[in-house]
Amino acid sequence: MTDIRRVPELWRGFDVTVRDLPLALLLLTLSLVPAFHTHGTQLGGLPGRPFDAAAAVAVVLECLPLAVRRRWPAVCLALVSLGFAVDQLQGYHTVAGTALPIALLSVGSHLERHRRVTAVAFSAAYAVLAIALHRIGPGEPQGGFVTFYLVLALAWGVGAWQRSTRAAETERRLRLAEDTLVAERTRIARELHDVVTHHVTAMVVQAESARYLTTAPERLDQALNAVADTGRHAITDLRHLLDLLSPDHDTGHGTEARHPPAGRLRTLVEQTRRAGQPVEFTEQGTAATSPGSADLVAHRVVQEALTNALKYAHGSRTSVEVLHGEREITVEVGTDGSGSRAGFPTGSGRGLAGLRERVDVLGGDFSAGPRADGGFVVRARIPAGRPSYRSPG
Repeated sequence: MTDIRRVPELWRGFDVTVRDLPLALLLLTLSLVPAFHTHGTQLGGLPGRPFDAAAAVAVVLECLPLAVRRRWPAVCLALVSLGFAVDQLQGYHTVAGTALPIALLSVGSHLERHRRVTAVAFSAAYAVLAIALHRIGPGEPQGGFVTFYLVLALAWGVGAWQRSTRAAETERRLRLAEDTLVAERTRIARELHDVVTHHVTAMVVQAESARYLTTAPERLDQALNAVADTGRHAITDLRHLLDLLSPDHDTGHGTEARHPPAGRLRTLVEQTRRAGQPVEFTEQGTAATSPGSADLVAHRVVQEALTNALKYAHGSRTSVEVLHGEREITVEVGTDGSGSRAGFPTGSGRGLAGLRERVDVLGGDFSAGPRADGGFVVRARIPAGRPSYRSPG
């Protein structure tokens, strides 16, 4: 069964000439069968002639070039047209005449260069053939020649439509690939921003605080330990992120970066406290047993909000409230503006914009803005149980 299923794939692996050869051989075989002699295309009304050696040459010229109809469509059309002219001028009228519209369809579909010149040249050649048949024949009405020419033009038009459809599909796939690449790069940039900014900000604040603790060895030692712990967390998160970006990454590993385990919110809070930020943390309800998109987005909202609190409101009292409901997770992180560097986020805005996009993808609500007391608050309502948020980290 497996071998049978692989037949189409194996067939597509052959050269295009090999794949087009069966049609040429089939039409050639039918044309050589006596029962089909003089039962083909009859243009000009010439009386039929018995099949002879010249007829065999005409049949070969009409049929075998179909094997290269996609590789060399112009050559195929030239040879088939020559064989068709011999077929009609000699009155053989073989079934091989069917090759002409097939060759025209192939030219319309696969010829890349000199399409207009080819169309004009074929039309001129057909006009010469029609005039010759009209003169040596019984005088068939010109309408018959025009009708047959329109049939041939239709075959060309069908091929041209196939070509344009193929080109449009190729362009659509290219555009989709480019959009996917841009989206993937955006997700990677957002994940790097979330992971790196939070840890580096904490390390910078902790290092700045350590400069003023040279006279208090115990507190200095605690500050340096906090810097080292933060660095280790940063390395761990970056390793998980890079593992997920690796082409040979095993999906069974590195889930911590995509789905933070239970307790990571409290770890974020503790890390921020050690950086000198007073944080009150409240978590109500029970987190979902199986990690999901809502948990990841909630983790990122708290992470980015605490990072901004360290950067723009260092020393301000900060509150983190997380409520796990059956259908949604509600997050609120606010500062009261009482610190020494209290203020509003004035950076690139990429972090908050990324959070808004994450929450919007899951159909939730996100807001970030100043409070009445001069602080800043970030709120998010994140529906749970939605399809997984695709993220490289």
